[in-house]
Amino acid sequence: MLTLVSFDLFPYVQRAAIALAEKGVLFERRVVDLVNRPGWFKAISPLGKVPLLLVDNEVLFESSVIVEYLEDTQAPALHPEDPLTRARHRAWMEFGSSILADIWTIETTADAAAFSQKQALLKQKFERLEAQLEEGPYFAGARFCLVDAVFAPVFRYFDVFDRFVALGVFDGLPKVQRWREMLAARPSVRGAVIPDYEARLEAFLRRQKSHLASLMPLSVAA
Repeated sequence: MLTLVSFDLFPYVQRAAIALAEKGVLFERRVVDLVNRPGWFKAISPLGKVPLLLVDNEVLFESSVIVEYLEDTQAPALHPEDPLTRARHRAWMEFGSSILADIWTIETTADAAAFSQKQALLKQKFERLEAQLEEGPYFAGARFCLVDAVFAPVFRYFDVFDRFVALGVFDGLPKVQRWREMLAARPSVRGAVIPDYEARLEAFLRRQKSHLASLMPLSVAA
């Protein structure tokens, strides 16, 4: 039994959980409080971050390493077979990680100008993705791949943002919007987070002294 050491809101944990689910691998999930990191976690996490994957007596850290290990050891394959296409997919996975960094700024910056700059940058990045997508419904067509596992947590943020603020980053991008909808409906994606994930993310956003928090109404009708 593999053990995935997790934090409830961390998107990099989700990509590992999605990969495990897509491969049908049984695993235990152990959640840690990253504000009050327990001693056992500090002892085994070199960077003090999640996810970790415990494999026998070994500890794997960094989500990119974890998903590549799963790809090497567990069927079915989620990477394409062709080396050049596989390298291209890995590059777009890194692109997805850069978007997560932009989202962190959107969530936390108190600077309205920095917020607007990141909003514009996100729009540009999703426009680049629109140009890469073909018929879909997933990144590589009909077949789910690890690029999809990376972008599903990206899109999940906007399910919460859209309730409060119209960022407009998907406007005029029908392929990206369809991709987002298809990923949201996939069982592995739905199961990668706890049932009250959206409520917990909203609570996190409201605790920030950020420009985004200032735009959020006090309450939203059910």
